[in-house]
Amino acid sequence: MTLAGILLGVINIAIVVAILMLIGAVIVWFLSLMSYPVPAQVQRGYMGVVALIALYMLVALLLGIPTIHVITSAS
Repeated sequence: MTLAGILLGVINIAIVVAILMLIGAVIVWFLSLMSYPVPAQVQRGYMGVVALIALYMLVALLLGIPTIHVITSAS
C-alpha cells in the first residue's frame, strides 16, 4: 500500500460521493419541478446512505479489500 495508491483511492471515493450527491440533487430538482417536494428526512436519509457507502469504501481501501471485482485474474 503506497501513498499514491491511498491518494488515488481517496480521490475515487470523493468522485463516487460527488456522483451520488449529484444524482440526489437532480432527483430533488426534478421532483420540485413537478411540484412534489421531497421531505427533509428523506434527503437526510439519502445523505446518510451516501456517507455509509463512503465509509465502507474508505475502510475497504485502508484494509486492502477490493469492493468490486470488475477484472479478475485469468489463472
